[in-house]
Amino acid sequence: MNDRYQTPLAERYASKQMQYIFSPDMKFKTWRKLWIALAETEKELGLDITDEQIEELKANKDNINYEDARRREKEVRHDVMSHVYAYGLQCPKAKGIIHLGATSCYVGDNTDVIIMTEGLKLIRKKLVNVINELADFADKHKALPTLAFTHFQPAQPTTVGKRATLWLNDLVMDLEDLDHVLSTMKLLGCKGTTGTQASFLELFNGDHEKIDEIDKRIAQKMGFDACVPVSGQTYSRKVDMRVLNVLSGIAVSAHKFSNDIRLLQHLKEIEEPFEKSQIGSSAMAYKRNPMRSERIASLADYVICDALNPAIVASTQWFERTLDDSANKRLSVPEGFLAVDGILDLYMNVVDGLVVYEKVITRRLMSELPFMATENIMMDAVKAGGDRQELHERIRELSMEAGSRVKREGLDNNLLELIAAEPMFNVTLEELQEKLEPSKYVGRAKEQVEDYLENVVRPILDSSKADLGMSAEINV
Repeated sequence: MNDRYQTPLAERYASKQMQYIFSPDMKFKTWRKLWIALAETEKELGLDITDEQIEELKANKDNINYEDARRREKEVRHDVMSHVYAYGLQCPKAKGIIHLGATSCYVGDNTDVIIMTEGLKLIRKKLVNVINELADFADKHKALPTLAFTHFQPAQPTTVGKRATLWLNDLVMDLEDLDHVLSTMKLLGCKGTTGTQASFLELFNGDHEKIDEIDKRIAQKMGFDACVPVSGQTYSRKVDMRVLNVLSGIAVSAHKFSNDIRLLQHLKEIEEPFEKSQIGSSAMAYKRNPMRSERIASLADYVICDALNPAIVASTQWFERTLDDSANKRLSVPEGFLAVDGILDLYMNVVDGLVVYEKVITRRLMSELPFMATENIMMDAVKAGGDRQELHERIRELSMEAGSRVKREGLDNNLLELIAAEPMFNVTLEELQEKLEPSKYVGRAKEQVEDYLENVVRPILDSSKADLGMSAEINV
């Protein structure tokens, strides 16, 4: 048993892939890649750096001597300079040109952007897989009538598949937001202590054209289209805010889905997966609690609140830089990603194993459908010569009588029998029962599902084929 605190996000919820993206190993290996990109760029632009020095840097980019760095940091209290020192121990020929002209933010901020970008790519992959699973579910149940609810009160019927498109469309909006932010991610580049590139102006003897090339070449070497056009010492902390807002949006969508599943499980219409040996309650052995959906909601609450952190940090930065961002972003950014990673794994797992109880769904719908059929019944009676106002008043009275029977006495809905016994409607019970075909009351639900899947979802999935086929492993 470990005697130190460990975050449940790593122990219980987030995948190994996401944990690695935010690991020290990923961070420090990226630092070394950035130092190599800087040295290569400086050599290309005319500084006295040799191929031999660069090859030495490349040969040692992955075998990081962590113990040397740790010892040095205890002495100098500076993580970047400790790793510059450790890299120099492994690369004696290149020691003097590592980090040349750069500030700590060159490796720190550029690495943060790279890591967040990789995190967004993994989130995107999982998001499209959830969309794919939900699309299959919606298509399978597109024509299955179910009682719809407004204010959690019975309302005009919909279909199970149409309801699923509401969950889908939230995720599609999240994907649009994610793709926008992902397409605008830019490196900080090499801007210097206050963003003016003054140290590079000195290094390159005032050659502005060469300095203009530095950021372009570093971005290209690191796989980005560009660096930010202007900055202080750091990239604007609004970047972190934009990224966390995307994660918060996904959390909001997942929370709404989990709420609906929990309500449907209470109604015994749809259940999340429940394993053979799973225990629902320590006291009540019969219970089948929607624990995975509840976990989605719980993690989503955390992410929604977590998104406030980078917003507050961004709003309180002073001039070209202050350091009151560092401790906060070390916590808020990785934990936001780890939590959403866990949310999407849960979402994928729940959708993949949803159980639909069609008979329960039909029984509940049929118990309410007579009330919803009254308008059609009344219109038919008007066509047969009845008075619309008199019919409306009588049908209102009979509805109240039938509703009272259901609520107060716990008996079946007998509205159709009451209407059939009323001469002014001039209709038999058998004729009324024929009107209660659920598919007649769902409007264009089935067609809306088909159109939505074909015109909105299918293009997304077709363009993301290489990312499909994931399955989610749930640890607890």
